[in-house]
Amino acid sequence: MEKISYRLDAFEGPLDLLLHLIEKNKLNIYDIMISELLDQYMEHMHLMQQQELEIAGEFLDMASRLVQIKSAMLLPKYEEAEEMKKELSGQLIEYKKCKLVAKMLSRNISFDSFCREPAKIKADMRYKRSHEPMYLIGAYLAAVGRGKEKIPPSEDAFSGIVKRRIVSVSSKIVGVMRKLWHGKRVRYENVFEDANDRSELVATFLAVLELIKGKRVRIDDENGSQILHMIDSEKQENT
Repeated sequence: MEKISYRLDAFEGPLDLLLHLIEKNKLNIYDIMISELLDQYMEHMHLMQQQELEIAGEFLDMASRLVQIKSAMLLPKYEEAEEMKKELSGQLIEYKKCKLVAKMLSRNISFDSFCREPAKIKADMRYKRSHEPMYLIGAYLAAVGRGKEKIPPSEDAFSGIVKRRIVSVSSKIVGVMRKLWHGKRVRYENVFEDANDRSELVATFLAVLELIKGKRVRIDDENGSQILHMIDSEKQENT
């Protein structure tokens, strides 16, 4: 069930009435004189009864709360009363701040005004900032440098690394065998005389190793020179 709120004279609730009484009697809101505030509060409620105004329940609850605090303060140990008094002071301070903020907002906000939705405006995409010429030159050179990094390198950049002529070891085996055919004996260093580059030298060397491993050729030392010849040369001469 929705709670019904009453507006009595210029007061919208018991906190509003208490705040009015504190300001009227110049009481300290941080250290309220409960007895004096209770007398003022009950006097105001008595006036409302005389005017035959219906008193809301929240006003009666606040009256009983003030009576309870005053009664607790009459006891020898009134720590509980001090706590209730601080709680009431905190509520009044908070309510006072809310009233001040509401008063400030009321100057700028009006429920009678109409606000239209923002219009769709085409964004201006033009670059309007200004820069020093040297700054623009530096930015351009930096951009050009980054662009060059993305360009793939030319073939010449790898010519000394991976661009090598491929020489088949098998072809060099055939070449070595032709030099030794029909029992010919060739000095070891003369086997490499036809090599034009490093690839041919390596391929020829591997061919000689392959032939030696297959026991098809042999290297003998004759008078301080290494002679390369075929092992089965006598059979080839007979054929």
